[in-house]
Formats: sequence, structure tokens, C-alpha cells
Amino acid sequence: MKSLYDIPAPAKLNLFLHITARRADGYHLLQSVFALIDWSDTLHFDLRTDGVITREDLTLRLPADDLITQAARALQQATGCTLGVHIGIEKRVPAQAGMGGGSSDAASTLLVLNRLWALNLPLDSLVAIGLKLGADVPFFLGGHNAWVEGIGECMTPIELPIAQYLVAKPEAGLDTRMIFCDPNLKRDSEPAIISGFAADAFGNAFNYGQNDLQAVAQKLCPGVTQALEWLALQGLNGRMTGSGSAVFAHVPAEKANSLLSNLSQPAPGLQVRACRGLGKHPLLGWAVSEGRILV
Repeated sequence: MKSLYDIPAPAKLNLFLHITARRADGYHLLQSVFALIDWSDTLHFDLRTDGVITREDLTLRLPADDLITQAARALQQATGCTLGVHIGIEKRVPAQAGMGGGSSDAASTLLVLNRLWALNLPLDSLVAIGLKLGADVPFFLGGHNAWVEGIGECMTPIELPIAQYLVAKPEAGLDTRMIFCDPNLKRDSEPAIISGFAADAFGNAFNYGQNDLQAVAQKLCPGVTQALEWLALQGLNGRMTGSGSAVFAHVPAEKANSLLSNLSQPAPGLQVRACRGLGKHPLLGWAVSEGRILV
């Protein structure tokens, strides 16, 4: 049965991820490019007039108080809204993969409920709520591929070429905190500048830099190495996204049709998916910013 709103929540890839320093408070300063892809969850929203927030897991069983229900409750509390919602979740993006699945779900929830409940909050207000839920939520609210700096809060929209990717996710996930607490984590990459990346964006964007978390992640999770080796067997240069455990490789246009149609069988324990980059978030324009609708 079709819901009032049937909404995608796309995942992201980190094309690179550099750690440039560690602050006195323990937070790490990073630089990265976040790229939206078409591997998405689907969220179904129906209005409730009794103020109750309910959730139905249509595929995988999720934690009782996941980011979707947290986002709905946070928006309700921030606005004093007396309406409620029933949300059905088709979960497809794997957890603990470094792909931002939970954060994307939360962002889509905030955007849809802002409309469903007729709250008309500006984008900046949704971002302030989203940031308390997770560092990646503002990126998905912003709706653009982005250059990301600081502790993840500084984002600059950028244009990326639409590309094909092959993503491989081992069964095991990774705990972000364990990686960032590891004494062997590389924390001294030379700072890059956005203009340097932009100059390569339509040529070398997919080979730019590295993921500084990858070496520690491979030590903690052998599945990351397994996934990288499988991509190498396909003739692709893979790297980990975010804090893993998913890895990905850009598939050059001239190889895409032959490679994606003739993939060898993945090793046991790998979830493999061919993905396409997105030029913008499907919900871009669902919130008002500075008195205008984003388009």
C-alpha cells in the first residue's frame, strides 16, 4: 500500500579522507569529499494526528531507538508539534559501513516531517537539529556533493562527474571510536585545498589522496582487506569509505559495461553492489534557506 510519502535516503562515499591534526579536546580535524550514490534506503511516511511516533521495519530489524525515531522526536520536541507519524523502513544500506546510512535516514526524516507537519522550518534550523543527531546529518540535509573540513561541520558544495562505482561490504562492521582511538592512526596528513581537488575533479578525482583510517581498519577487520583484494581481482583500485568497513572503486566509463555485466562471483561474505553517483540529493529543495527554495 502506497504511503503519503515514499522517500529515498541515499548513501555516500568518501572519495578520500585525510586526518590533518588532533585537537586538545580529542576531536580529529579531517578533510574529505562526500559523494552521494544511488544505494538508498526507502522510507514511507503516514500522518498520525495523535502525536505518536511509530516505526515499522519492513526489511531488516533495526534498534528500537534508531536515528529515524530520534530525528522525528527531536523535530517534534524542537517545535512543540502535536502531530505524529508512522514510518515504514526498507533498509538496504548496510550499517557500520562508512556510507552514512543512518544519518541519511535521519536527514530524510527531518525534511519529510518538516513538510508533513507543515512546520516550514528553514534549512538552517533543520541542520541545527540534525547536527545533534550525527556529524553526517547536515551533509545529507545540504543536498550537494561536498568538500568537508573541520570535525565534519564545514561543508562546501562541489560538482563531481557522474560516475559508476563498485562497492563491496564485508559481513563485519567497524566501530568508528575504535579506529579513532588507535595510537597508530595517521593524524598528520598535509592539509589540502579545495581548489587543488577541484582542478582534478574531472580527471583524477577518484585517485586523489587516500583514506587515513584504512590501515587501522584493516588491522581491526580482516574483511576490509578481503574486499580490497576482491576489487583488485576485478582490475580496480579500491579504498575504504569513511570509517568502513565498506570499500569501493571507481569504474572507468570505458570499462563499465563489460566489467559490470561480467563480474566474477564475489568471495563469500561480501555484499557487492554497482552504484551510480548522484549530482544532487533527491530531496534537494524540500527546505527553505535564506528566504528561497533551494533548487
